[in-house]
Amino acid sequence: MSDRDWDSELKKIDKRLESVSDEALFPTKAARSPAERAEMQSVQQATSTFGVFARLTLAVALGVGLAFWPYSARCGLGMATYLGAVATLVTAGAWSAIWMWRHRAAKGHSLSLLLILWGLVLGAVDVLPRIGYARSSSDHPAHWLCP
Repeated sequence: MSDRDWDSELKKIDKRLESVSDEALFPTKAARSPAERAEMQSVQQATSTFGVFARLTLAVALGVGLAFWPYSARCGLGMATYLGAVATLVTAGAWSAIWMWRHRAAKGHSLSLLLILWGLVLGAVDVLPRIGYARSSSDHPAHWLCP
């Protein structure tokens, strides 16, 4: 154990903090000039809402497509491809959620979060039986590679 008197050390720190103004400790953001505000608004308006909703549309299409996955995803390369598509869905949902948040589109943001949840559920259905956390079935066996 060290020979330092921590109470006295902390008292010294408290005295130093008391001598410093709140403005120096917690600087406030400088008020933006009207020109900076106008520039920011023009940048926000120039960003196409079409592009924002196109991201969401692509993510929704992928989410719906995964519900009707036409290939075998029980094991091996088919399962790896399916889980890659599920990871892409989660990434696309997060990507669209960020853009919806920036553009203050509440309904689109909620839909993006639901897409993330949908992707996590689809991934969990295939991964959990393989790691021993859920019961395996004929559609979701307990092995990763095809026998």
